[in-house]
Amino acid sequence: MKFSRPRVNEIEVNLTPMIDCLLFLLVFLLVSTTFNQHSRINLTLPDAQGVPPASTDDRVEVVVQASGKYMVNGQALAGNDETQLTTAIQQATNARRDMPVIIAADAKAAHQDVVRVMDVAGKLGFMNINISTKVPARGYP
Repeated sequence: MKFSRPRVNEIEVNLTPMIDCLLFLLVFLLVSTTFNQHSRINLTLPDAQGVPPASTDDRVEVVVQASGKYMVNGQALAGNDETQLTTAIQQATNARRDMPVIIAADAKAAHQDVVRVMDVAGKLGFMNINISTKVPARGYP
């Protein structure tokens, strides 16, 4: 007697529905996610209205010249690297981090030099950083 052997069907897993579900979840997460990037340094950009500051005694003024040299409270630094700038700002503040840092940059100063001052002030823990501007002339010739 001849018995027929039952045929074994190959098991096949269809991955298409699972991939579709994962793509839908990915799109949903990307659409519903908000990307908030909080700055490490809070900048207070000044108004160019010519309002004098309330107190001029307790502040650190960093001047960025067009050549890339720095001056901290009127004293020129020997170089323009980050370590000298950090040391000069620390000596000018005497470990007080509540003092405002005012950056007065020349119009032709490199952006990197100004960002370096903001980065050093942020690393030292200063939260009140201002960029000084000049008041534009009222009348145009």
